[in-house]
Amino acid sequence: TVNCLDQHVEKSPNRVALIWERDEPGTAVHVTYRELQDLTCRLANTLKKYGIQKGDRVAIYMSVSPLSVAAMLACARIGAVHTVVFAGFSAESLAGRIMDSGCKAVITYNQGVRGGRTIELKATVDEAVKNCPSIKHVFVAQRTDNKVHMGDRDIPLEEEMTKADSTCPPESMDSEDVLFMLYTSGSTGKPKGIVHTQAGYLLYAALTHKYVFDYQQGDVFGCVADIGWITGHSYVVYGPLCNGATSVLFESTPVYPDPGRYWEVVQRLKINQFYGAPTAIRLLLNYGEEWVKKYDRSSLRVLGSVGEPINKEAWQWFYEVVGEGRCTLVDTWWQTETGGICIAPRPSEEEAEIIPAMAMRPFFGIVPVLMDENGEVIEGNDVSGALCIAQPWPGMARTIHGDHQRFIDAYFKAYPGYYFTGDGAYRSHKGYYQITGRMDDVINISGHRLGTAEIEDAMADHPEVPETAVVGYPHNIKGEGAFAFIVLKEQTARVDHIKEELKTIVASKIAKYAVPDHILVVKRLPKTRSGKIMRRLLRKIVTEQSSNMGDVTTLDDPSVVKEILDAYQKYKEKNSS
Repeated sequence: TVNCLDQHVEKSPNRVALIWERDEPGTAVHVTYRELQDLTCRLANTLKKYGIQKGDRVAIYMSVSPLSVAAMLACARIGAVHTVVFAGFSAESLAGRIMDSGCKAVITYNQGVRGGRTIELKATVDEAVKNCPSIKHVFVAQRTDNKVHMGDRDIPLEEEMTKADSTCPPESMDSEDVLFMLYTSGSTGKPKGIVHTQAGYLLYAALTHKYVFDYQQGDVFGCVADIGWITGHSYVVYGPLCNGATSVLFESTPVYPDPGRYWEVVQRLKINQFYGAPTAIRLLLNYGEEWVKKYDRSSLRVLGSVGEPINKEAWQWFYEVVGEGRCTLVDTWWQTETGGICIAPRPSEEEAEIIPAMAMRPFFGIVPVLMDENGEVIEGNDVSGALCIAQPWPGMARTIHGDHQRFIDAYFKAYPGYYFTGDGAYRSHKGYYQITGRMDDVINISGHRLGTAEIEDAMADHPEVPETAVVGYPHNIKGEGAFAFIVLKEQTARVDHIKEELKTIVASKIAKYAVPDHILVVKRLPKTRSGKIMRRLLRKIVTEQSSNMGDVTTLDDPSVVKEILDAYQKYKEKNSS
């Protein structure tokens, strides 16, 4: 926090650190570096008063706001480890993360506000901590005027902060001490707590923020990501604040109160860099150009895309319509595990070409390689393979909390001596990189990474559904959607009822965005003789590539393919009618 706050408070205390674009349109709140330091220190002293010490874990379940940023920085200041949980996650998801990381406290709001709706945050925390003996205190801030239940371990945060001292000496930390943990999905059921450390992470976030986006002193940097994701950690909080930037906190949605919201905010706050997700761009594209052209976007210099590969149509619209063909558009590839941007069109030589929908150029110190099935490096250009990184970089994750073996197995085992990203990539004839998508059972819904196994595990709790298989399919807004195949215990007239129950289970076990768009009942699933479900075949069916099934000889009973195809065709006809 000395790098993110104190150094700037000394030189320019009244520089604006954060502009909080609240859900209510037109009600931005400006917070200077001095004010943010004051908030952070008071919050830090409050945590200390209630026994939070260096190395303790603290969960943050809050919507985007200056206070949630201060909560992150307060943990960092006293050497505690924050784990931010996206405020859209269910009580069960929150509890799982609290238990896995052994959090001592949770910081939350009474309620959240998003898209004009009220979200019950404290009630969700209450539900979650019922099963979490490690939680000693729940700090509750007020986002709305509504009263919520306050129990024995609940502490009114702002009340305590007004009593606290506004100076808090920063804890002395080693460069490799833990800064934060952030949970992300893997190809197996349980989310993994990715661990990032102090010095390398901050250096990498700050440098990528400066060079990829051409950040200049005085710019207003607008990353519209939530702090619950790595993008919010690196490019809303740590990178911009380390660089003394003015960072926008966006609490609302792209379509509230109307589809012009982003561009109205760009005009009003005079945003210079706009960094967002392809899923939002695809959504807004459907509403037409008039919502964009209504507002003055002349302040924009750089546009950025993050979270999933951007398709050409969305790229062109973002570039031509939003950026008027004059802004640099950087399609950035990176992961929770990499800490910051690894491949992007900038930095590069002045005016170097940018090819639509391509991440293109590795950042300083990033050495990408493509590997073939035999674990050999693929040389030359115009080739595709598994994307690996050949040498360490400052921002890389150091371990998975409590399970270093899983860390090694997931990232370093497939290609010994290399970091395996889990993505496939194409290297063009000019040597530029294009990400082609995941190579495992992980899908990307609206920029949120989700292991299909997590959805399957949730649905497996239904007593009438012994077997499920979930695959991703292309979705024209969300990028990918989840398509579930289920086997029922017995023939029943309650099929639609069961489908609704399954959707409710997934929403309550994971989050609303994880709910499958389609659920198809089949008699059985395609399995190998050893009992492994062949999701590859199910993917071919839902992506209409059934004429090209590849090798089905390893199936226990190849006739299952036609059975499922027939069921899929019937389902499709019923849906289109």
